[in-house]
Amino acid sequence: MYAIVEIGGQQFKVSKDDVIVAPKISDKEGEKVVLDKVLLTSGEKGVKVGNPVIKGVKVKATVIENEHGKKVIVFKKKRRKGYQVKRGHKQEFSRIKIDDIVLK
Repeated sequence: MYAIVEIGGQQFKVSKDDVIVAPKISDKEGEKVVLDKVLLTSGEKGVKVGNPVIKGVKVKATVIENEHGKKVIVFKKKRRKGYQVKRGHKQEFSRIKIDDIVLK
């Protein structure tokens, strides 16, 4: 059985005991989270598609750790004006372990 879940505007295909890297959800590591934006499920009863989400279906997960992505450098320049700006950014991610998919 698997489900397609929306986390932070991105969609992930998850099943039980999967570990995914998603946009940051929680500050605390080891915290239990419930993902309720389930867009699609597939199991013994067939495929259910939400409009846009399926009501009553939840995915239970645990935050394993929080981490940073690679540094992205943003450099802006206007020629002949003496304008230069250099900035860096690191996106925050959460490593999540899927515990269970609860169907109702």
